[in-house]
Amino acid sequence: MPAARLEYVAPWWVVWLHSVPHLDLRLQPVDSTFRPRDESYRESLLFLGLVAAVGLGLNLVFLVVRVICVCCCGRRQVVQTKRRDSCCVTWTAVVAGLVCCAAVGVGFYGNSETSDGVYQLIYSLDNANHTFSGIDELVLGTTEKMQVDLEQHLARLGEVFAARGDYIQSLKLVQQMAGSIMAQLSVVPKWREVSAELTELAKQTSYVEYFRWFSYLLFFIMDLVICFLTCLGLAKRSRCLLVSMLCCGVLTLLLCWASLAVDTAAAVGTSDFCTAPDTFILNVTEGHVSTEVARYYLYCSQSSSSPFQQVLTTFQRSLTSMQTQVAGLLQFALPHFPTAEKDLLEIQLLLNSSESSLHQLTAMLDCRGLHKDYVDGLSGICYDGVEGLLYLSLFSLLAALAFSTLVCTGPRAWKIFTTRDRDYDDIDEDDPFNPQARRIATHNTPRGPLHSFCSYSSGLGSQISLQPPTQTISNAPVSEYMNQAALFGGNPRYENVPLIGRGSPPPTYSPSMRATYLSVAEEQHLRHYGNEFPA
Repeated sequence: MPAARLEYVAPWWVVWLHSVPHLDLRLQPVDSTFRPRDESYRESLLFLGLVAAVGLGLNLVFLVVRVICVCCCGRRQVVQTKRRDSCCVTWTAVVAGLVCCAAVGVGFYGNSETSDGVYQLIYSLDNANHTFSGIDELVLGTTEKMQVDLEQHLARLGEVFAARGDYIQSLKLVQQMAGSIMAQLSVVPKWREVSAELTELAKQTSYVEYFRWFSYLLFFIMDLVICFLTCLGLAKRSRCLLVSMLCCGVLTLLLCWASLAVDTAAAVGTSDFCTAPDTFILNVTEGHVSTEVARYYLYCSQSSSSPFQQVLTTFQRSLTSMQTQVAGLLQFALPHFPTAEKDLLEIQLLLNSSESSLHQLTAMLDCRGLHKDYVDGLSGICYDGVEGLLYLSLFSLLAALAFSTLVCTGPRAWKIFTTRDRDYDDIDEDDPFNPQARRIATHNTPRGPLHSFCSYSSGLGSQISLQPPTQTISNAPVSEYMNQAALFGGNPRYENVPLIGRGSPPPTYSPSMRATYLSVAEEQHLRHYGNEFPA
């Protein structure tokens, strides 16, 4: 049974993209038929790119308005509100990062699908090119055999059989059949120009596809790196890293919209071709190949006959007649003319080789092989290719959304960082519970008290001189407390000296409580130093 003919049916997404309104730059409707050489049609595809440019402009306007609103917004004083803003910025950045990762995943799939479709098209073009080249080689090789090799053998046999008119008549019949074969082979189309164009098309397509695939791969990696470093800048509260990555995010945003414009125009243009590819190919091949031959390979209908059927039938009949004549000469003339044996055998081998070429030519001229390559190429570019372009368009939209969100969170995060640093710097340096104040007091301790204390603690005087200085009860400022803490800090001899004894009574004590506490503290103080320095 003959193999079922392959049918091409445009997928639904191709039909949907083909129905997108086509408008030129003057906003006039344009026919959606694929006509890449028509200026108005090219303007309609350019208009789709301009729509993406308008989207980019609106996106940038939104980002500018957002930044202005954040910068002009008044400073919030409530701590809970600050914490809520910080939490909101953090979670927004996390969600934007997840959207960016999802977009890159979609982009990887779309990039792979597009590459698969394009390389399937290139593979089909190479197969078709191989078939066309094979047809030309068979036709050219058979013609050369009939025109050169056969003529040489017939000329030598004519000299040998010059005395026999019947043998000369057989040679003329063979020569006539050879001329008929060459005349029939001249009807077969010459695919040399078509093959050259297909070769160039496959080469350029492969070149463009390689750089397209590699560019998108770098784009995906750059998106992930920028998104990661932006989130890292927010986590580390690094202003420099945050500003650098936000600038790169704006650049990536521009690339996302540019990618969307190119992918959309390419998807719509390819869909216009995939909706009616036969019409476009018939128009392109007009003048190179006859319409009958082009339709035969494009549709490959079982009801339609091959335009080469008559050529192949005549070839077969002429070849059979020539083989009959040569066989008769071998049977009857060879016993009388032994010198003609070599030429007759050479002619027989040539005819057998021509018969093998005839079978190969019949298989190559059949529409099923080329039609299969045609359908495979259409399926690759119209199914996988257009589908991949749609996924790449979705990636561009998701990536633009993610980076727009990250850019929006940048000014808010900057303001939160600035507010926290300002609040930290506004803390009173005299506050004993401020770690910064403690560090300042430690590093900036006055030299005077330290010198007197060292002379007191290291002198070789009497035991009375070793007694600690007289402690006065006063409401000294906190800075005095910090100086005393720096002087006595880390000395085990003064670990148990009460806070009040160091001149820093709690401000909330009542007079009676304060007097009681001071008496107890002084008693403990004297007992401690009396034991440490006996008389």
